[in-house]
Amino acid sequence: MSETASDKNNQKKNYNNWKPNTDSEGVLWLHLDQANSSTNVLNIEVLEELEDILLNFTSHTLPIGIIFVSDKANGFIAGADVKEFLEVKDSHQAEQHILRGQKIMDSIEALNCPTVALIHGFCMGGGFELALACDYRIADDGPKTRLSLPEVQLGIHPGFGGTVRLPRLIGAPAAMDLMLTGKPLVAKKAKKLGAIDHAVPTRHLKSAAIRTIMERPKKHKPSTLHKLTNHTFVRPLLAKMMRKKVAKKARIEHYPAPYAIIDLWASYFDKPSSMLQHEAKSLAQLVMGDTSQNLIRVFFLRDKLKTLGKGGLVEKPFKAQHVHVIGAGVMGGDIAAWCALQGLQVTLQDRSPEVIGKAIGRAFTLFSRKLHNPLLVTAAMDRLLPDMNGTGIPKADVVIEAIIENIEAKQSLFREIEPRMKKSALLTTNTSSIPLEELCLTLDTPSRLVGLHFFNPVAQMPLIEIVSGKNTDTDIARKTTEFATQIDRLPIPVKSGPGFLVNRILMPYMLEAVKMKEEGVPANTIDKAALNFGMPMGPLHLADTVGLDICLHVAEILAKDLEVEVPNSLRTMVGTGQLGVKSGQGFYHYKKGKKEKSKKEVDQAPDEEMVDRMMGRMINEAVACLREGVVDNADLLDAGIIFGTGFAPFRGGPLHYANTKGYKKFVERLARLESSHGPMFKPDEGWSALSAAS
Repeated sequence: MSETASDKNNQKKNYNNWKPNTDSEGVLWLHLDQANSSTNVLNIEVLEELEDILLNFTSHTLPIGIIFVSDKANGFIAGADVKEFLEVKDSHQAEQHILRGQKIMDSIEALNCPTVALIHGFCMGGGFELALACDYRIADDGPKTRLSLPEVQLGIHPGFGGTVRLPRLIGAPAAMDLMLTGKPLVAKKAKKLGAIDHAVPTRHLKSAAIRTIMERPKKHKPSTLHKLTNHTFVRPLLAKMMRKKVAKKARIEHYPAPYAIIDLWASYFDKPSSMLQHEAKSLAQLVMGDTSQNLIRVFFLRDKLKTLGKGGLVEKPFKAQHVHVIGAGVMGGDIAAWCALQGLQVTLQDRSPEVIGKAIGRAFTLFSRKLHNPLLVTAAMDRLLPDMNGTGIPKADVVIEAIIENIEAKQSLFREIEPRMKKSALLTTNTSSIPLEELCLTLDTPSRLVGLHFFNPVAQMPLIEIVSGKNTDTDIARKTTEFATQIDRLPIPVKSGPGFLVNRILMPYMLEAVKMKEEGVPANTIDKAALNFGMPMGPLHLADTVGLDICLHVAEILAKDLEVEVPNSLRTMVGTGQLGVKSGQGFYHYKKGKKEKSKKEVDQAPDEEMVDRMMGRMINEAVACLREGVVDNADLLDAGIIFGTGFAPFRGGPLHYANTKGYKKFVERLARLESSHGPMFKPDEGWSALSAAS
């Protein structure tokens, strides 16, 4: 079959990113292989080239069909180019760019020939919206395929027609859930919902696409019930329910994007063209707002941490094959499970077979939740081996110590295992607060010890502190950083010292909350003040969750070297067995791990000073850490506290937040608190350097 004039015209042009190619059947394959990038994104140049390709088509020059395909091994399209968000000058410019993108997607949808999006790997944001504009979507059914509209995580919402097309395709409940949470779909789940037409093995992708073009099957349509969810009379009720559900997790003043999505759908779904216009206007306003700008900052902070573990100019980056974890408690067991989930061979050692058994059970739950495939779950379980005698130590590339937080116990363990380890193996400790200079004293080679501090729960908290002591070899620290990236965690290099970075900054915030509780402020009022600020959990509820015994232990370590006062009430509670969630009683009462509302709970509104006291202590400590060089710079510090504690992401990090408020004003606020509440609020010396640099 001969090529059309339009096909020839497109193929004569030398596009940087798109490679049009017409096969012998007359099907046009539009290959996207973005220049100078490892990942396809819809930046301005990519969109302009696609627009030019589409403009060449007329009703007389259309190919038999068009298949959109990525030539990148890692996925289809990762959405818009977030870097370009920083170049937008105002909402008008943003709106014009969005409208242009919408026009291109509309052009794809309007083509009078069948179109197929052939998807493998990630298909996110604008990439998914391009796929939605096609007649058909066919995806690789492998575990790496993920489809999502994650814009809400950047404080915005879909802007290339996604808010219109996805509810129309699969009904409102499923579509809105995907947009409101940003969570990804695996291929089989996407097929079940109707978001894609076929989920097939890699070897069948091309033949499935060609067959679809040739046979032109009926396009997917939602069921009658799903159609009804978009009906004029149903939307107000569903919208009310959605707002209520969103409000449980995000306040509108903190995260306006999910509420904007609901409003767009509820108000304009009956008028698609009007809805597209309002989609563009709403998105343009959101992207210029403080929440989105700060969440974009967080996006780049995450990228910065990922880059730290890429090996840089090193000829041969470190790559582990076998990990040995010692200590199968909640932390150690979950570290072992996470490493096995990432494809590593893992041996898990503990004195107690019962403890190892519980860890294996939790691992099975994690694998089942993450992998969605019995064969993959079985393979992951096969990689995680119980090892009471430590036979995995001589074979391991990485040994992770995760036993009790006791210096003598850890030193004794290191003395025992060091002679059994490979010389090239990394010796790491998951200590949360003990300085490495003390832990390494029993080692023949103190320079090999490095901190690899995970946060609980391991599968949810993305950060790992890579702790270097005075003796730690820099090459070993680098390899440990690369290992953290290998297991899909975010590494942050920190200097050894009391509490390292995250616990050192978090603890004064939590202790100030305990102190306010001693003063008679109700626990729920204190926690509500933190939640109103944007923290994911109140400090007292967090203390209960971590364990009050652990909080006391870390606080006492910090008190040895820093000006930290340990509240007497915390010692009393631990002494009487009130340890928080694990004992059923702490600052709150717990039943089966869930907090119960007390009848005695006083409903008192929090005031601004409560927030000032807690955040003042936290941010003042952050400034001290920066001054002491615990981390290299303010960006890394902000990243560590966001990803290690959940510090309100929409505020951009503690130091960034202080900067937006004004360093001088923040110091004045601390000085007032010092005069009324004591020396714990004395402004750190580092504030003057920050003010001078701003």
